[in-house]
Amino acid sequence: MQNKVVVHMADGALLKGTTADFFPNKATFHLQEEGAGESHSIDVASLKAVYFVKSFAGRSDYREKPDVERAGCGRKIKISFNDGEIQFGYTQGYAPNRAGFFVFPADPESNNDRIYVITAATGKVELL
Repeated sequence: MQNKVVVHMADGALLKGTTADFFPNKATFHLQEEGAGESHSIDVASLKAVYFVKSFAGRSDYREKPDVERAGCGRKIKISFNDGEIQFGYTQGYAPNRAGFFVFPADPESNNDRIYVITAATGKVELL
């Protein structure tokens, strides 16, 4: 299955494309870049996060609601990334000693279906 992803690199670079081989326990995955068709091997250790998205265009005018209650998505979490971005969501798998963890956005209307966060890219993670 091809997943639409927006890859946020730790250095601030962004790549959009599809992947069929992202697994949290693997050190690399392949990204077929949207539009250009180029294929890249992505080193997970060089990332901030992988955003699994509904659409590449997104909705720049939409502001996510951080206070939406969602059942069945795990514990509520607030992630403060090293670059200053704040993400609210829910997780079932956060542990500070793990390389990464999945987060479901707090707002179900978000363009993001789920986010794989690289623990090293976070400054502070709070279970709410």
